[in-house]
Amino acid sequence: MFNKAWLLFINTFSISMTANSGYAMLGVLRNRFVGKYKWFTEEEMDDYIALAQSSPGPIAVNSSVLIGYQSAGFLGALASVLGVILPPFIMMIIVTLFYTFISTNPYVRIFIDGMQAGVCAMLLDVVLGLFKGIAKKKDVLYYILMVISFLFIRLTDYSIFYLAMFCIAVAVIKTLIMKSKGGENG
Repeated sequence: MFNKAWLLFINTFSISMTANSGYAMLGVLRNRFVGKYKWFTEEEMDDYIALAQSSPGPIAVNSSVLIGYQSAGFLGALASVLGVILPPFIMMIIVTLFYTFISTNPYVRIFIDGMQAGVCAMLLDVVLGLFKGIAKKKDVLYYILMVISFLFIRLTDYSIFYLAMFCIAVAVIKTLIMKSKGGENG
């Protein structure tokens, strides 16, 4: 158990050091824990990401808690969270100490601007990974929910809370319909 927790810490720490945001981390976490270590299936990881997104708080912390706990219990969750939060915490201290130099340095500005392309690619990887999970289900309802969700976010100023409640209601209704059809057939 301790070895797995240590692996979780090392991996989440290194991912957090190189990824620029929680969403950018998701693709790397997926590659590492589904692809390399094979601790989870694609479907399990999709479920963890969905749960992490729907929980309050930063997605990087939420997903690391889920992955850590599912891998190695409480110790794994603690190791994963520490691995995710320590790099940004250390960076905040460094930036605070050297703020004047960093904020006025043109090379730092060029570096930050260039990182945006990499972050965009990482986010695209996450979106494609989530889309593959939906495409495997071959259910038109999921495509409709994606389009509705996208339009809701892009075209309205309403809180995404309403969108989440709508998606939950649709999922509950679908589940009830599936149960009633299963009851009739069985």
